[in-house]
Amino acid sequence: MKSIYITRKIPEAGLSLLREKGIEMDISPRDRPLSKRELIKALRKKHYDYDGVLCLLTDIIDGDVFDAVPSAKIFANYAVGTNNINLEEAKKRGITITNTPGALTEAVAEHTLALMFAVVKRVVEGDTFLRKGKYRGWGPELFLGGELQGSTLGILGAGRIGGRVAEVASKGLGMKVLYYDIKKSPEFEQSTGATFRAAPEEVLTEADIVSIHVPLLPTTTHLINAERLKLMKKSAYLINTSRGPVVDEDALVAALKTGIIRGAALDVFEHEPKLAKGLAKLSNVVLTPHTASATKSARDGMARLAAENLIAFFEGKTPPNKVN
Repeated sequence: MKSIYITRKIPEAGLSLLREKGIEMDISPRDRPLSKRELIKALRKKHYDYDGVLCLLTDIIDGDVFDAVPSAKIFANYAVGTNNINLEEAKKRGITITNTPGALTEAVAEHTLALMFAVVKRVVEGDTFLRKGKYRGWGPELFLGGELQGSTLGILGAGRIGGRVAEVASKGLGMKVLYYDIKKSPEFEQSTGATFRAAPEEVLTEADIVSIHVPLLPTTTHLINAERLKLMKKSAYLINTSRGPVVDEDALVAALKTGIIRGAALDVFEHEPKLAKGLAKLSNVVLTPHTASATKSARDGMARLAAENLIAFFEGKTPPNKVN
């Protein structure tokens, strides 16, 4: 019988698949992210050795964690990204890493569009104004916002989510789409009508709204920094539903305070769950607590994919979402 440790309870859609295969599970009783020390202690606690670990994007998985459970030859990440896992260390130890792509594409794309509407239409500002009893009646210049139709959307990262955002923006909202990625994507261009730009700077200077959809890598950390923010139009907006450290949050706060750009909307943060000093006080930024994929369909789908990866591995097959 195979046994696994699950670092935090995931939806029943995945747990039931594991039970059907007779896989024994220990699930962390803490409904919060585990510290690295807590995770190592939990992995060493049982009298038997785990064959695998189902981890979350909030778990730091490195050599120390691998050493704590040498019997585990697969770590199934309940996330699309794998920046929380030291892939080189995993490869050295012959440990398989999997992720859960695809299941959350629609959810994150829709949330990105929701943030776009919210910040451009000043929805949160208006809601707060009204709730505080400040509304005294309609006015011709009350909370003037922008229009998406006819404006230019810049996409940084032409993957599944960026592609879906661009498709809805171009076909549904009549937006012009520009994109940057490490290489041109004919498929992306065909489905969205987007035009390639050879450098992120070219997208930043031309776009009215910039939406980030890149993975977190050494090359994308602080992709958006003070210098690149200054390239954007003063009337432009920045949207980030990818990974927090892609944006230099202190630089963004300064840009929002001084009018370098008009607004921003963020679902992810550089030092989660902490926010950069002053960010929460700004009225021209919309903030959500890393909930872009928070739909039942998406989270159930992620749970099933994580379970299917584990099951395939234990059955001697190549997991469908093997990263390395």
